[in-house]
Amino acid sequence: MRSTVPVALAAACVAVAVLATGPAAAAAPTTPAPQGSGWEPAPSAPWDVAAGERCAFPIHGEPIVDEVVRRELPPPAEGVTRSAYKGDLVVRVTNKETGARYDADVSGSALVDVYATGAQFWRVVGPVLVGVGDGNLARGMYVVDGVYTIGISATGAKTVTGPVVATDSICDRIG
Repeated sequence: MRSTVPVALAAACVAVAVLATGPAAAAAPTTPAPQGSGWEPAPSAPWDVAAGERCAFPIHGEPIVDEVVRRELPPPAEGVTRSAYKGDLVVRVTNKETGARYDADVSGSALVDVYATGAQFWRVVGPVLVGVGDGNLARGMYVVDGVYTIGISATGAKTVTGPVVATDSICDRIG
């Protein structure tokens, strides 16, 4: 597993699952957050995506390691919430037609601003799972790694930018 970076730089993901399919919650992580630390468990729920929405085939994602924690931070402006995420997360993504699967280590860290409009802005260090229907990456499911930002519009379009960005297509891996 990867170690996390300082919260000032970033913090991760549903947090990854948020990027993959939408807000999610599930079972508690395998290790609790240290008491009194301000960090709370932020588990990811299993999810399903229909054929054609991300990959040409239907996919299922399920966390097999989920030690993600979240910390609420002071809001940077009116109508904005800010949270930091960090912790180990491995999501098993399965092609529901063939059973092919890939265990994606998406243990990045992120600092996430959520606006009243529903738009989000992520500052990320390390890998996260990103499902794209509309955006500057082709439709698909990716492990995005590096030092980068993700802008998510109120309609769900995702824009990934940054000085160091690598993408790995999960659809290609399990297709």
